[in-house]
Amino acid sequence: MPEYHLRNKPEREITDKAEINEILKAGKFCTIAMCHENEPYIVTLSYGYDQANQALFFHSSAQGLKLDFIRQNPDVCATVIEDGGYVPNECEHNFRSVVFWGKMRMATELPEKKHGMGILLNHLEKDSHVVAEKLMKSDGYYPSKMAVLRLDILQIHGKAGK
Repeated sequence: MPEYHLRNKPEREITDKAEINEILKAGKFCTIAMCHENEPYIVTLSYGYDQANQALFFHSSAQGLKLDFIRQNPDVCATVIEDGGYVPNECEHNFRSVVFWGKMRMATELPEKKHGMGILLNHLEKDSHVVAEKLMKSDGYYPSKMAVLRLDILQIHGKAGK
């Protein structure tokens, strides 16, 4: 995969890793583009960010279109956007975003599935008691009802507006 960079207004490019991590930690939804056999598919999912491993975790039904696409082609492109809103009378928009490329796969081993769900729940839920209760009750769902997906980030770029 070639390395890309902003061509217009390079002052908008976010290169600071800490700021990129901040955007990923603050976000709640990730839009993921997939393709197989020349057919595109895009989906928006809530996620958890595993900063130590530069990965995002998602949960999903154990069957479905996105899983079919991932099995055929694990290469994805995704984005997370922090929307600061339109600025009236300035024809500008405040935002920060990251676009990244990576490999997506289903977690297959129970420890990784639990790790992924822990990352996801701790990212979205601030009450640690709720997280612990959900994780303890969810063992029965892992084998058949739920898939845990992992997106390993291989390349990432940030951009800010206004």
